[in-house]
Amino acid sequence: MRLTTKGRFAVTAMIDLAMRQHNGPVTLAGISQRQKISLSYLEQLFGKLRRHELVESTRGPGGGYTLARPMRDVSVADIIFAVDEPLDATSCGGKENCHEDGPCMTHELWSNLNKKMIEFLDGVTLQELVEQQRGRETKAPPKQISVLREHRAALEFPTSTLQPINMHGARVTSVS
Repeated sequence: MRLTTKGRFAVTAMIDLAMRQHNGPVTLAGISQRQKISLSYLEQLFGKLRRHELVESTRGPGGGYTLARPMRDVSVADIIFAVDEPLDATSCGGKENCHEDGPCMTHELWSNLNKKMIEFLDGVTLQELVEQQRGRETKAPPKQISVLREHRAALEFPTSTLQPINMHGARVTSVS
């Protein structure tokens, strides 16, 4: 059991949309370019998201998509179910006919996992994901830059501590 690209891309695209809609409708071409998701695939996903009333579309120049509801009212589960992402750990699809027309020995285990997974995804809102992403974007500089700054600082020491050395690497005690 795993989340397919359909669900992951839908959630990613919705985060992108939510982060940028304050400037007006967001184009799928823009989301496609920023998130490296095929435009035709986004068109399919957003058709489903629109039918489930998670997004609204505006046609014409300056058109695109906006959220149909406040971010706090859209859960990850809403997004995943809107794009028909199957979230099922059972081998029977929840029909309880996995073993000779009845439930298998582990059916309840997988069925309970399904419930917990849905509860978890239903408890995570689009607003939380947007805030998390904004927090990442405003954090300290990337590690490579910090390491370079530390390295540069280590090289910047007072010149009075410099001692001349000869070409063999030995310290020169007096300079004439």
